[in-house]
Amino acid sequence: MTLSPTKAEELPVSGGSGKKRDPLGSVAIHPILKDVGEIYSRLLDHRPVIQGEIRYFIKEFEEKRGFREVRVLENLKNTVFEANDQTLPKCEEVMHDNLSEVLRRLQASNEITGRLQQREQEEKQLQTQTLAAGEKQRIAQWEEFLKEQHSQKAVVDEEHAKAMERLKEQYVIMEKDLTKRTL
Repeated sequence: MTLSPTKAEELPVSGGSGKKRDPLGSVAIHPILKDVGEIYSRLLDHRPVIQGEIRYFIKEFEEKRGFREVRVLENLKNTVFEANDQTLPKCEEVMHDNLSEVLRRLQASNEITGRLQQREQEEKQLQTQTLAAGEKQRIAQWEEFLKEQHSQKAVVDEEHAKAMERLKEQYVIMEKDLTKRTL
């Protein structure tokens, strides 16, 4: 049998004294129960603390901030809807227009670049042919020069040999004259 503070007061006290007793015979149960109730409410009953936190939360977010977060979220939602409904289609349209223009210009650039490369290859081929022809001409000129040098060498050698012969003859004549004079 559990006793509440009100029932402990109602129990008759045996022995005729002025003190109230419970059925177990303990004296002054009411202050003990009161203390136990107070300890329970302080340690185990968290409702007052939670209610205080709830009041603080409501005061902080509803009264002080004035639904600022709700307005910010609403503005953000409106901005997103506006971007989806108006800005995005405009951007897509401009992008498609500009991309077609860019593609057209790119194709024209590719054609011009192709022509330039073809001209460069033709010029390079012409230059290569010119160089090859010039090289063949120089080789032919060199061979002709070498033949001419060889023939000129032969002529110079022959003239040298004739001059040597003349000199030998002249020295022989001079030696004969000298021997005649010395005798």
